[in-house]
Amino acid sequence: MAIIGTFSVMYLCHFSLDNLSLMALTLAVGFVVDDAIVMLENIVRHIEMGETPMDAALRGGAEVGFTILSMTLSLAAVFIPLVFMGGIIGKLFNEFAITIGAAILVSGVVSLTLTPMLCSRFLKSEHHERDGRWYVGTERIFERALHAYERSLGWVMRHRPLTLVFSAIILVLTGVCFVLVPKGLFPPDDTGQLQVTTEAAQGTSFDEMVRLQSLAAQRAAQDPYIARFFTALGGGGGASASNQGTLFVTLKPANARPPANMVLAELTRRLSGIPGLSVFIQNPPSIRIGGRTSKALYQFTLQSGDLTQLYAAANQLMTAMRKMPLVTDVTSDLLNANPQVTIVIDRERAAALGVTPVIIENTLAAAYNEEQVSTIYTSTNEYSVVMELLPSAQRGIPDLDKLWITGSGGAEFPLTSVARYTQTSGPVQVNHSGQLASVTISFNVPPTGSLGNAVAEIQRVARQTLPSSISMGFSGNAQAFQSSLGNMGTLLIVTLFVIYIILGILYESFIHPITILTGLPFASFGALAALLLTGVELDVYGYVGLIMLIGIVKKNAIMMIDFAIARERAGHTTAEAAIIEACSVRFRPIMMTTFAAIASTLPIAIGIGASAASRRPLGIVVVGGLAFSQIVTLYVTPVFYTYLDELQDTLVRMFARLPWAERPAPGGMLPGGVLAPAPVAGD
Repeated sequence: MAIIGTFSVMYLCHFSLDNLSLMALTLAVGFVVDDAIVMLENIVRHIEMGETPMDAALRGGAEVGFTILSMTLSLAAVFIPLVFMGGIIGKLFNEFAITIGAAILVSGVVSLTLTPMLCSRFLKSEHHERDGRWYVGTERIFERALHAYERSLGWVMRHRPLTLVFSAIILVLTGVCFVLVPKGLFPPDDTGQLQVTTEAAQGTSFDEMVRLQSLAAQRAAQDPYIARFFTALGGGGGASASNQGTLFVTLKPANARPPANMVLAELTRRLSGIPGLSVFIQNPPSIRIGGRTSKALYQFTLQSGDLTQLYAAANQLMTAMRKMPLVTDVTSDLLNANPQVTIVIDRERAAALGVTPVIIENTLAAAYNEEQVSTIYTSTNEYSVVMELLPSAQRGIPDLDKLWITGSGGAEFPLTSVARYTQTSGPVQVNHSGQLASVTISFNVPPTGSLGNAVAEIQRVARQTLPSSISMGFSGNAQAFQSSLGNMGTLLIVTLFVIYIILGILYESFIHPITILTGLPFASFGALAALLLTGVELDVYGYVGLIMLIGIVKKNAIMMIDFAIARERAGHTTAEAAIIEACSVRFRPIMMTTFAAIASTLPIAIGIGASAASRRPLGIVVVGGLAFSQIVTLYVTPVFYTYLDELQDTLVRMFARLPWAERPAPGGMLPGGVLAPAPVAGD
């Protein structure tokens, strides 16, 4: 029912079924059952206490109604900052956040309405299947686990200071793991495409480039894992210089070949043996963000109005970057050593012969520019007349001696009579970023490297190497990575603030939301430790997984604390006894909801399906965070609950001593959302 309702919201928002919306629905499968599990388990508990199914549905549903409301609203609120976030990350995950948020809200409504009704109709007071071996065996295992948990929880509650020390250690280790874990933007994915850039020496003729590119194409055709490819020279594809070419490669289906990175390594070895041709192969990311097309995935751009200083600084920085172990395949779009011929006109001699510079320019353009000089019209078609010298007359500088110039009087003179020429070198093209000339240095990160470490090291070396007159900055994916670090950190803080406000409104307290959120450091530690153990980067998907953990982990605390608060308000028990009883009663639904969430996320963590590598960090973060926090928070949350309850009592006594304080009714609320204790006998 929750998924069907989510489809309705997606239809109204004009969403499609794509990678992000399907990933949201996959994760939602584990979340939408949580509320129903809590409702169903509590109703069954009341039936086991001897109530009829109808009475159990009414009382059990009312008992956990506020708990489900708190769980649903606080989990859906986790995705509110993601919906309104700007930039590329906001645009990318807007559909994801709305889809999974809608699924959670619809599931809350279904759990509060449809689930109790179905329980009152389908559940029976007596369960004959309880005599079966399966039920007896599983129930025996659960009872043993519950008794073991109750005994260990009792020991922890008797040694509460040790729990605080353990929590402090985990908090420090979380910071250490965050520093150590490699960081990136998007993980490498197998899209079935490879992009090959070939580059010859500057000044290589077109005929020679055709020969070299043909050799590269022949070797690529011999690769058994390539389904097809096409090749381009010069201005085609990503290579715009005359000494560069491109091969766009389509690989065979994933089940008929090794992973794309292994094919890339083999193809690099196959194409690198061509004399006079350098090869740069990249596995393009599934999402390319801005930046100019280059020979590697990441770019660092330098800008200056002084070309001489710009080119010198670029060469100096490239030399320094090639010595870094954190980056590979360092190259640039700087091509400033192309052979060229400079023609110097003898203006006095040319004026005496009636030859103007325009005449010389037009003669050279007609000889080498393939200019259209006329059009031949026929009855059915028209033909462009293009004039140029024969290729045999364009091979070298001596061929310039054969050019003749027509003066203003009609007389003809050899070019050498009015001009001289020298051979120099210059840029093939002058690239610009905005209004300034620029040089873009591109680089890759080794398989075991980290984009975050590479970015920090390049910035450090650039500040030490480049003069202050050179403007510099990352572009494309590297620039998006820089901005995403700050955006995601801000998003985490805003998410925590929103959750705290919503929980504070629901519980009318400043203290209880803090108790509920105490499990977040343990979830973060488990998530970061899982990334370190698997060698996966903390990227954008990983950050989204951390945000989801905020909503998932606190659900366990809500189930315990909501029950304990209800027991305290009834006035039958102390805070410690109430939370211990809550842990025992809520142990089963906590375990069920956690395992349901892990089961729904496990396929994403394993990487099942096409293009699954990009989504693995999210699954690993959620599974690792839940697996660790599930064990720890069952012990730590009760300890923090008792300590914060003592803090609450201290605040009550401090407020009571104030001369202007009003005396609340027993069990009423003090300012600040603090519950006034009810009097007991003997007070």
